[in-house]
Amino acid sequence: METQIPIIMVTALVSLLVGWFIAKFIGQGKVANAEKTADKILNDAKKEADNIKKEKILEGKDEVFKLKQNIENETKARRNELQKLENKFAARELNLDRRHDLLTKKENDLDEMETQIRAREEQVTARNAELSGLFEEQNRRLEKISGISNEEAKRILMQNLVEKAKQEAAQLVKEIKDRARQQANREAKEIIIQAIQRTAADHSTETTVSVVNLPSDEMKGRIIGREGRNIRSFEAATGVEVIVDDTPEAVVLSGFDPFRREIARISLERLVADGRIHPTRIEEVVEKAKQEMEEKLVEDGEKALMECGIASIHPELVKLLGKLNYRTSYGQNVLQHGIEVAYLTGLMATSLGLDGNLAKRAGLLHDIGKSIDRYTDGTHTQIGLEIAKKYGEGPIVQNAIASHHEDVEVISPISILVQAADAVSGSRPGARRETLETYIKRLEGLENLAKSFAGVGKAYAIQAGREIRVMVEHDKIDDATAEQLATDIAEKIQSEMEYPGQIKVTVIREYRAIDFAK
Repeated sequence: METQIPIIMVTALVSLLVGWFIAKFIGQGKVANAEKTADKILNDAKKEADNIKKEKILEGKDEVFKLKQNIENETKARRNELQKLENKFAARELNLDRRHDLLTKKENDLDEMETQIRAREEQVTARNAELSGLFEEQNRRLEKISGISNEEAKRILMQNLVEKAKQEAAQLVKEIKDRARQQANREAKEIIIQAIQRTAADHSTETTVSVVNLPSDEMKGRIIGREGRNIRSFEAATGVEVIVDDTPEAVVLSGFDPFRREIARISLERLVADGRIHPTRIEEVVEKAKQEMEEKLVEDGEKALMECGIASIHPELVKLLGKLNYRTSYGQNVLQHGIEVAYLTGLMATSLGLDGNLAKRAGLLHDIGKSIDRYTDGTHTQIGLEIAKKYGEGPIVQNAIASHHEDVEVISPISILVQAADAVSGSRPGARRETLETYIKRLEGLENLAKSFAGVGKAYAIQAGREIRVMVEHDKIDDATAEQLATDIAEKIQSEMEYPGQIKVTVIREYRAIDFAK
């Protein structure tokens, strides 16, 4: 074992030395190769740098050439532009010189004309002075010959001219009115006739009583009740008077309010059919009839709206419209009158190119105030205006309601159409009625009003008061003045009288020459 250790050590040492020599030899080989590679890289880099340098020099020369070329082109362009400007300025300078010469010439011409005008003015002034002297001399001679002064002659001449101008103006006004009236009447008649022909509305007759038929006369005693308690309860609940007379199998309900009278009629017919008639039952039946009538009002109002093609109206207005079905004016049913006015107004408005729906709305609501005018202070136009404002109707509808009797000024053509339709509906034969006494007084007042004008000889109301014929004295009223007289009488009738529809004023001037053969 001891002899092996030195051998191992020697072997290890030899191995180390051999390894060291081998490593050294390999390292020297690598260094040599690396140096060769580095030299090659350096040479290649130098060659590439030389190539790049040459390329950059060439590129720089090209760029300098291009810049030089651009500068030369730009300089050339600016020189051309400057040349154009110089030519332009030269042309303008030439034009200015020409204008200056022209203005100088015109100025000289104006100076010459001014000199001529001054000379003419002097001549005209001298001529005017000469003419003034001649006029004064002539006026003095005329004054001496005529025996009146210059001022007096002017006054007479002016008076004659004024009178002549008045006559010519009156004649011209008459001719213009005649032409305008012919054309307007022709067009208006066509529109109104078409509207009337396309409209038809029923009219009910005004009455203050309703008759209830009974199954037998024994029922009258039950209606009266013990000591009259039933009839008193009925009258207190309905506000309608019950008349029990000798009429067989019938009693009469009397009252000026058609709505209350209708409630009373329905209630009494139900009580008679039921047979149970006593105060408690009467109150129950009357209350139920009132509720049904309130529903009936809405139905009637909605039916009227459907007939007229109107929508979007306040529910309270619908009820008030229905109430007009139980209101009459001069015997004419107010709701039917409103429907007729709505039709007429709508048709005329459409013919004139106006809003037909708005016109129908205004026509239907124009008498809405009559639904409550018996229980409210004020005229039906004032009440209707307040109702329209309360329930949100527009300004045109409000004005149509307020102005359809000309209480206020109209603001829209639709208001005028409502006035015309209201007059047409109310003045149709059979549409309305009035008492004989009122009728006679109105005709007498119409004739007396016409006779109050100077130059009127006689006046006659004809055609049931729808026309007044005025006979004038021919020596006091000429043709032109007769035209103005008709207008004045019509205006006075409008301002002082109340009448349904319209009144035609006809002024007649007649000259008769009479002689006798002997």
